[in-house]
Amino acid sequence: MTRHSSAPHRTGGGRGAGRESDISKFGRLWRSGVLFSDGLLPEGATGPGARPMVRFFVRWVRRPLLPVMRLWRRNIQLRVVVATLLLSLGVVLLLGLVVIGQVRNGLLEAKEKTAQSQASGGFAAAEQMADSAVSGPQGTGTQDGVRGTRIPQNSGTWLNNLVEQLASGGQGVYSVVALGSDSDESPFLGTSTTTTRGPRSSGDIRPEESVPADLRKALDEEPGPHRRYARVYHQSGGSDPALIVGKRLNDARGNPYQLYYVFPFTQEEDSLSLVKGTLATAGVFVVVLLGAIAWLVVRQVVTPVRMAAGISERLAAGRLQERMKVTGEDDIARLGESFNKMAQNLQVKIQQLEELSRMQRRFVSDVSHELRTPLTTVRMAADVIHEAREDFDPATARSAELLLGQLDRFESLLADLLEISRFDAGAANLEASAVDLRDVVHRVVEGCEPLADRKGSRILVRGDEEPVIAEVDGRRIERVLRNLVDNAVEHGEGRDVVVRLAAGNGAVAVAVRDYGVGLKEGEAERVFNRFWRADPARARTTGGTGLGLSIALEDARLHGGWLRAWGEPGHGSQFLLVVPCTAGEPLRGSPLRLEPEDSPRRRGAAVAAAAPALPVGAGGESGTESRVAEGGVRTGGERG
Repeated sequence: MTRHSSAPHRTGGGRGAGRESDISKFGRLWRSGVLFSDGLLPEGATGPGARPMVRFFVRWVRRPLLPVMRLWRRNIQLRVVVATLLLSLGVVLLLGLVVIGQVRNGLLEAKEKTAQSQASGGFAAAEQMADSAVSGPQGTGTQDGVRGTRIPQNSGTWLNNLVEQLASGGQGVYSVVALGSDSDESPFLGTSTTTTRGPRSSGDIRPEESVPADLRKALDEEPGPHRRYARVYHQSGGSDPALIVGKRLNDARGNPYQLYYVFPFTQEEDSLSLVKGTLATAGVFVVVLLGAIAWLVVRQVVTPVRMAAGISERLAAGRLQERMKVTGEDDIARLGESFNKMAQNLQVKIQQLEELSRMQRRFVSDVSHELRTPLTTVRMAADVIHEAREDFDPATARSAELLLGQLDRFESLLADLLEISRFDAGAANLEASAVDLRDVVHRVVEGCEPLADRKGSRILVRGDEEPVIAEVDGRRIERVLRNLVDNAVEHGEGRDVVVRLAAGNGAVAVAVRDYGVGLKEGEAERVFNRFWRADPARARTTGGTGLGLSIALEDARLHGGWLRAWGEPGHGSQFLLVVPCTAGEPLRGSPLRLEPEDSPRRRGAAVAAAAPALPVGAGGESGTESRVAEGGVRTGGERG
């Protein structure tokens, strides 16, 4: 303990030092391989999913989320608003997808109709231009000396004029592309030896990259028209989606070529973007509006509920005059009226019970005090009769002895009633001083040895090797321990009783263990009730009043500690008294466990854990089980 407590002092104390200490500790664990070992697995955990490193990472991730999770669990208004926002967002997204899909389909359908109509007119115009070039006026061609027919102008020039003329009416709306056909080797060759073969296009389109290969192949196989959706590449390097409509035609010389109309979706994309932006803006506005509406609506319901919860807490704290503010005539108002009526009835009933309790406490106190005077007189007379019993006949002498014994018990009961009345009236005082609990325990053991001899039990003390010092009221602690040891001997069925002492963590503890009849389920809480008995038919051999454990519990509370019980039928019971070492200090823990180490559950777990380590043929008994079989006493596992 000293070595661990001095280590932080040597590191220098400070935030940086603490961080370096944590880092060095993590580094040592990392190097040692403990983080990835199976030694830290919880009981029953198997497989890589339960490795400590995974659990360490999960805890590290969950730590900053704990406040948010706590707020989420405790705030119903937040949950309703978030759920409303998520559901409304889902609805808005779904509606937006449907609307955008409908708008997109409508734009595509309109685009296809417009493109089909525009392309059909262009193809017809190209055919007319080819026919007029063959039968055009004088001077538009050259004379063929062999056949005597008019030859049209150069195919390349003719195609240039065709593309310019067709594209002149659709600037910014569509583009015209002319490509050669694979069914003719030189479709664009003129009369000269200069090659005029090459694609033609209007605008900044790169024709050969923009027109898909499958569309060109389809036109070579069938004149068309055909259409495709594709991306159009520009000379500047960009690209746009477009609808391409193409058809295979013949030029003025009768050579086949491919003519395409390219309709980009620039305007449609702008329209669709405008629709998307409008829907997004409207969706965000609708979601925020629905969230605000949900917040306002839930606030109207949650605020009275929170008010009722707060008033309920104040009522539970004893402020019985608290009431809800009721406005209106709706369901919430009726709830508030019912709540106020319930609080009023509770206040009346509690006041009646408090008055009755005060009357009962006063009655017990008054009767106890009033009984002392006649009891003193009866005691004096009983002592005179008891001293002269030798002159009486045997029956009268026995009656004198019984009278004296019952007077002793009556005086004990009267003293307990007076002590209980002091606790009820809040008049009990604590006279604390530094006391070595070993001396108190030894006095209690010496006082209980005659009863233990009659029952055939031994009282063993463990943990008295070192001083156990605490600031307590020695008289009250001795009364508590005497009551516990007397009960253990009476219910111990002739077996030994073990008293253990321990100190640590700012507290001292005394445990009294017996191996008798034990306690049934639920009796560990009722055993401290006044006049409660586990077996009403069981005779008292120690003349108890039935108030001993109740007074012991009040004495423990008066010290700022606690007194608890554990027991199992047939395996005995254990009572544990824990008080702080310094009077007035809060109790942070107990140096002893309530459930003893030799309980069936803990003994079974220890045997199961040690079973794989036993060699074959070594026998089925461990040392603990052997000691239990010998008497069930020396199994306690002495501390220190």
